[in-house]
Amino acid sequence: GTKLRLAMQLQSHDTIGIDLVAMCVNDLVVGGAEPLFFLDYYATGKLNVEVAANVVEGIGKGCELAGCALVGGETAEMPGFYPEGEYELAGFAVGIVDRLKIITGEEIEEEDLILGLSSSGLHSNGFSLVRYLLNHKKDFNLEQTIPGTDTDLGTVLLEPTRIYARTVVNLLRDFTLRGMVHITGGGFYDNIPRVLPKGVKMNLDFNSWPKHKVFEWLKQEAELSWEEMMQIFNCGLGMLLIVDKKDAEDILIRLQGLKEQAWIVGETVSGKKNQERVQVKF
Repeated sequence: GTKLRLAMQLQSHDTIGIDLVAMCVNDLVVGGAEPLFFLDYYATGKLNVEVAANVVEGIGKGCELAGCALVGGETAEMPGFYPEGEYELAGFAVGIVDRLKIITGEEIEEEDLILGLSSSGLHSNGFSLVRYLLNHKKDFNLEQTIPGTDTDLGTVLLEPTRIYARTVVNLLRDFTLRGMVHITGGGFYDNIPRVLPKGVKMNLDFNSWPKHKVFEWLKQEAELSWEEMMQIFNCGLGMLLIVDKKDAEDILIRLQGLKEQAWIVGETVSGKKNQERVQVKF
């Protein structure tokens, strides 16, 4: 995504590969699959060996965090196709799951609880809006410190996407997860309905988890409501787990042991036809 543009602008290439792996493997695990291997594609006009090595180093780190193997990739050098100093990244991951254990969301019932796992920041979504602010607001720049923190905006924006693969695989060994949602493009309102069966909707309590300072600041700078923010950003939750309420406390204890920050952030309820599938209490 357009986060890559910021990496090139800041000449910081060692973590963008983690984002690439994360966006693939986090989508894999929501179906109950364990990531096995990853392949990457790096394309540029003229190869800068140092930059490419930094990018691939990040991809290798991402694979290590995900517990999968980097088995190969493609480096394409295409003079005149890309502007000088720019490159493009793509990748894909393959995982494995028992056909009888594929998680589709069909098992989700009313009164299931929603566990939210902390994000590391923006992850890899919402950067078109961020870049718009950078280009159109004179007082908005990558060097400025985010209010309430001692960190500059550029550092926060390039914080790599959390990889939840090992955590989810660990949980699946001992618990039943009825559904999972990776909060990516489209935020909560577009991603959650994909996993909910007919007749079920999700209620979220917006005050049940802490918000990163960067989201509060972006909301103010972009003059958006929290509802609009939740359509664009993860707002502090990178992954949602939908579980039987009798298992919720044990899963939270396990997550704590895995060094994950997690909270009960909502529940599923009966949903009527033509009703909003996701409702948030602000």
